[in-house]
Amino acid sequence: MTAVTDRPTSSAPHRAQAGAFTPRQLWTSLPESFRKLNPRDMWHNPVMFIVEVGAALTTLLAIFQPSAFTWWITVWLWLTVLFATLAEAVAEGRGKAQAATLRKTRTMTLANRVLGYDEKTDASAEQARQESVASADLGLNDVVVVTAGELIPGDGDIVWGIASVDESAITGESAPVVRESGGDRSAVTGGTRVLSDRIVVKITSKPGETFVDRMIALVEGAARQKTPNEIALNILLASLTIIFVVVVLALGPTAGFAHAAPTVTVLVALLVCLIPTTIGALLSAIGIAGMDRLVQHNVLAMSGRAVEAAGDVSTLLLDKTGTITYGNRQAAEFRAVTGSDGDELIEAAAHASIADPTPEGQSVVALAQSLGHAQLGRVDGEVVPFTAQTRMSGVDYPDGSQVRKGAPSAVLAWVAESSTGAEFAEARADLESQVAHVSGLGGTPLAVAAKAADGSARLLGTIYLKDVVKTGLKERFADLRRMGIRTVMVTGDNPVTAAVIAREAGVDDVLAEATPEDKLALIRREQEGGHLVAMTGDGTNDAPALAQADVGVAMNTGTSAAKEAGNMVDLDSDPTKLIDIVTIGKQLLITRGALTTFSIANDVAKYFAIIPAMFVTAFPGMQALNIMRLHSPDSAILSAVIFNALVIIALIPLALRGVRYRPSLVSALLGRNLLIYGVGGIIAPFIGIKLIDLLVSLIPGF
Repeated sequence: MTAVTDRPTSSAPHRAQAGAFTPRQLWTSLPESFRKLNPRDMWHNPVMFIVEVGAALTTLLAIFQPSAFTWWITVWLWLTVLFATLAEAVAEGRGKAQAATLRKTRTMTLANRVLGYDEKTDASAEQARQESVASADLGLNDVVVVTAGELIPGDGDIVWGIASVDESAITGESAPVVRESGGDRSAVTGGTRVLSDRIVVKITSKPGETFVDRMIALVEGAARQKTPNEIALNILLASLTIIFVVVVLALGPTAGFAHAAPTVTVLVALLVCLIPTTIGALLSAIGIAGMDRLVQHNVLAMSGRAVEAAGDVSTLLLDKTGTITYGNRQAAEFRAVTGSDGDELIEAAAHASIADPTPEGQSVVALAQSLGHAQLGRVDGEVVPFTAQTRMSGVDYPDGSQVRKGAPSAVLAWVAESSTGAEFAEARADLESQVAHVSGLGGTPLAVAAKAADGSARLLGTIYLKDVVKTGLKERFADLRRMGIRTVMVTGDNPVTAAVIAREAGVDDVLAEATPEDKLALIRREQEGGHLVAMTGDGTNDAPALAQADVGVAMNTGTSAAKEAGNMVDLDSDPTKLIDIVTIGKQLLITRGALTTFSIANDVAKYFAIIPAMFVTAFPGMQALNIMRLHSPDSAILSAVIFNALVIIALIPLALRGVRYRPSLVSALLGRNLLIYGVGGIIAPFIGIKLIDLLVSLIPGF
């Protein structure tokens, strides 16, 4: 027996993140940032509300007791508040710009609706009658034709054709993607543009329920709800602010006893520099940016809570078919039986599959071509299609010879009609051995045979169809393991098949012969053990488990029940995107933690700038604490206030883009963030305040 093998390859497209920040966004967001200075809006951010109150107070002092120092402090306190509202406005502005663009496409796009579409007789709709209608008038299951240069009028599935599609209007990603009928890349989104070719699309969304409508509602509807983690952090920041307000209020009278009472302006400056203004200013932008990163990946989150929960997930449930493996089994190996030639087997199998439209049949042709049989063209003969009765397909050649491919029992019976003897018995035993071996691996065996013009038939060998694990998944599962996340493959296959795929994919555990009740029970057991669980699903039978999971990602091509049960919808219907969602959630939490660490660490340097400056006149010995050797008390205080404002604008890109995430354990991430953002948060102000002080000292009066 000879075996001819090859490993099918593919490369999943990598979606690069859209640029998170440009200077132009600052300029276009300025009007909104000024509107957000309204105290009724600022009240929801206690830290920045205190800064605004302080800025208002110093403004009154600058008017009634004018001095250059007070005016400089006032200007920079107002800039501190403005930079905070600017960060939020920039984060919100990107989504609003997308929504405005998409609203135009919804109202202005025309669609070529097919009348009486019949997929069996005219799949390409070349001969079908069409009418031009507004995209808003399309209904569920309407069929439209979209050609190069046209906008796709609504969310749907490609039922015929393949095309390059520009999705930048929705995802922010400029590189076009390929969408084609069949498989898991057939879903298209309304408002995207076809760049090449021609496709036929069946509309899968009801009016008012398209991605455009959801996007607009998400951005322009009710105010974004804060997540539990964000609420807890707000409470912490508010508590720190109250503590420092009490400290500063008590500092004035206390210093008065030593005849070193600071002015109100100095006390306000001290308070603003002591409270965690950096994270207070960026906290809202971080949360909005996390939601936006999901939108860039074509995932619609129903709540910020779901994004945050994704960052804390410790158990990942992944469906086998379409997630870990390709949706259809693919040819992985040709096995010739005794007395047959490997090349003859490949040629016969390929000829019997050229006219086979199924993914399995096309994979046989692709495997044959990858093994050097590239001259496979149109077969000169009568194609025999597969039927449930014969369970075989093949070709009848003009010279009377034939080839057949199909179920081993059917092919054996076809050969046995005209073949007997020791040679047939030996080939049959070899074939049955191969069938048993492939079945034991969890694969699907197909037998191949040929019949000569004189009627003599013989077995050629088998084709090993297998569930092919998607390229790169094993490495990604290893990354998840380093993050402390346990992966569980869920499948309806028997335990033997499931174990083979699980071993090849590198998942941690497997649930075989799973029913909807089994999935639900597994999620509950994990949650009772203190784990947060994420899973994907697309069917009505997945709805209970999606609702129970902490992060339930429903496929956009799935049933309405599944989409209503989940708290996220994947518009690409790509189940492997669950791994990206977990990464985005973790990046959100890490970004928030890193900038909180940086903000609190910043205060250390500010103490050394302001405290000595406040008391050095009454207590000359305090000059020893002026380790930065700042020019004067006034320049030291103003430099600290200026740095406090500028660091906000400097960190806006990081808040929107997110701290770079590398798969590793929580303890390692914590140590890394403390080192980079903790130590960095202490060092950066020493450098920044000193440089600003050198410039401030050039101003007359300082």
